[in-house]
Amino acid sequence: MYDQIAELYHLIFEDWETSIEWQAKRLDKKIAKTWGGRVSSVLDVSCGIGTQAIGLAQSGYEVQGCDLSSDSVRRARVEAANRGLNIPFSVCDMRTLESFHGQSFDLVMTCDNALPHLLNDADILRALKQMLHCLRPGGGLLLTIRDYAATEVDKSEFHSYGIRCHAGQRYVVFQTRQYDGDYYDVALYFVRESDPPIVHVGRSRYYAIKHDRVSELMQEAGFVDVARCDEAYYHPVLTASRP
Repeated sequence: MYDQIAELYHLIFEDWETSIEWQAKRLDKKIAKTWGGRVSSVLDVSCGIGTQAIGLAQSGYEVQGCDLSSDSVRRARVEAANRGLNIPFSVCDMRTLESFHGQSFDLVMTCDNALPHLLNDADILRALKQMLHCLRPGGGLLLTIRDYAATEVDKSEFHSYGIRCHAGQRYVVFQTRQYDGDYYDVALYFVRESDPPIVHVGRSRYYAIKHDRVSELMQEAGFVDVARCDEAYYHPVLTASRP
């Protein structure tokens, strides 16, 4: 999905810079509340184009990021460099983290509903175990996932992000969702207003896994102190720690 739209992905935000700052403030507040001052190093395992990694680095954290999308990682590197930030970004599957990143981080995080890109419990459990292995003893895990238990699942949905401007061009940005039981297919469109219009689209499939099941898998992976918070972020936040 994200390789096709990496150069335009920031247009889902009305103002990407403002969103980077807002998300960093909210995440920093939640990290401080949950783990006090014990978090300085962060591994973002679904960094995308760098939205959370950049914001936390600007807030003083030592951040590394990885993502399965090579084009997103390429853009994240450029965006970090343009801001004078030294953030190591790499291409990595969250199911094979430990061999890339070792076991020394204070916090591992995955935001923006990235975990449900894994389409079954076995893959999610495998990824959670890898996240655990990347943490120092006592380190923390932070996940943000849509609340599928509160989602009215219909056959199809349409979500408009609005009209955006980029590089002197206007884009209409919207998303469609097609549900199929516990799964749904997403198409994210960026339509450039030209003659003829130019359409960029990224497609992916999600697993509509409930938070209760994610919490069970976190405990099965070896995490303790699993908790949910609905007020910290625009998606519910799940936190836990490595013993």
